[in-house]
Amino acid sequence: MAPTPFSQIRQHVIQKLQTGLASHLTYHCIAHTLDVLEQAEAIALAEKFKAPKELLLLKVAVLYHDAGFVKTYQNHEEMSREIARQELPMFGFPPRDIETIGHLIMATKLPQSPQTKLEQVICDADLDYLGRDDYAPIADRLYRELLSLGILQTEEQWIQMQINFLEKHHYFTKYCQQNRESRKQANLQELKVKTSQLQKTGA
Repeated sequence: MAPTPFSQIRQHVIQKLQTGLASHLTYHCIAHTLDVLEQAEAIALAEKFKAPKELLLLKVAVLYHDAGFVKTYQNHEEMSREIARQELPMFGFPPRDIETIGHLIMATKLPQSPQTKLEQVICDADLDYLGRDDYAPIADRLYRELLSLGILQTEEQWIQMQINFLEKHHYFTKYCQQNRESRKQANLQELKVKTSQLQKTGA
């Protein structure tokens, strides 16, 4: 049984996210999934992935990588993998491919530790925005999400969390190292300037 065309899987998962994601998930939303999908394809192309099957498994993994948020916030990657395991047989995927997709989903769990080149691609795609010009508005969506969940209380906490995260983060693919790292460092410096300004204001 051949896998269902990607467009049908995409429609199915997007509909699941539309109906299942809570409104306070301002970062982990459909826009994020679609952005990661776009970046994963671009990175895979730049990294010379050409096999249709590999690209299909990557794209399906991206679609499902945050599907777990429809049921849980904590350990959502495990739930995302479980949802994929339950649904992908009906789309014609054999157990081996479903296992690969599961590994790709779990590779996005923080701290990232990809074991294969394809896992490196999905990891970098998931955090691609860290090294882009639109970092600030996307990060703000995460800030609002964490505030709504009570994980953060102040802007100072948020900025320090981001500084710590960006300082520890590194891209795995050559493409992102060459095209995202310098902007990521600039974003980091802007955060450090901002935290310095906040400290002066609060002094």
